[in-house]
Amino acid sequence: MSCAKMTGCRSLWIFPRGMKRTGAVKLGGITWTSKYGSVVATAFEAATANGINEKGLVANLLYLAESDYGDPVAQSKGKPALCISDWAQYVLDNYATVAQAVKALKKEPFFVVAVDSPDGHAGTVHLAITDPTGDIAIFEYVNGKLTIHHGPEFQVMANSPIYHKQLALNKYWEGIGGTTMLPGTNRASDRFVRASFYINAIPKTSDQREAIASAFSVIRNVSVPRGISTPGQPNISSTLWRTAEDHKSRRYNFESTRNPNVFWVNLDDVDFKAGAPVQRLLLTEDEIYAGNVAREFKAAEPFEFLAAEL
Repeated sequence: MSCAKMTGCRSLWIFPRGMKRTGAVKLGGITWTSKYGSVVATAFEAATANGINEKGLVANLLYLAESDYGDPVAQSKGKPALCISDWAQYVLDNYATVAQAVKALKKEPFFVVAVDSPDGHAGTVHLAITDPTGDIAIFEYVNGKLTIHHGPEFQVMANSPIYHKQLALNKYWEGIGGTTMLPGTNRASDRFVRASFYINAIPKTSDQREAIASAFSVIRNVSVPRGISTPGQPNISSTLWRTAEDHKSRRYNFESTRNPNVFWVNLDDVDFKAGAPVQRLLLTEDEIYAGNVAREFKAAEPFEFLAAEL
């Protein structure tokens, strides 16, 4: 599940298999052809911020102000580049499981290049991926080095601070106990603690509707209210949309904070075969959707990923 603050989501997109991609850099970018189709939400219609592929692998980006991807000039001498705008899409295109992604990415087949977002904020993010087995991995670049937290125990990712510091803060609050007191501000560290407590406190159920409803209730509890912002800290900006992905049934649930309803995409109703059209679901005019919207997408030219310069 995810709680997005990067920007309003202007569209959902369906990408088929077999799409030829580049690393969205002006020189020396990595290239690949997508192995798996995906349904994604965009940031600024210029980056994949969140999505699920046809194998049930989910990827989420969130701001991390402390991200440091290293010196791109020095790294460009040894490997190809990948712009941060394309990071989540690369994972969705290439891997079916978290274990596959971790095995491949820890070899660092590319280096990541940051790029400012269209609204002028630094494009510094970290990445979380999950799959139908319950496996989870968190990827961060700290002091120019890739750090991976891999295992089902890493259930929550928020924003700052870096992940190992966040875990230490959460450990402190676990000692107090969530039924005694929970931190209530809109800071990322407080939202992390609340999410960690509530996601394990809610009843476990095999009922799909109840499970999704429970997941959304936790996300709403850790969302930042509309109109709330902190200058210079985009990670504490208003929550504009939320998603809850059902890995096993391959259902992508979406909620805009502007509209009082949740809709979803059943991946079983999507044509992901190579050569199928790229499709788009507009979210720019306060459109109202309900239920399964897989048939509401329209063929469209794919958006261009925001490109970085080396």
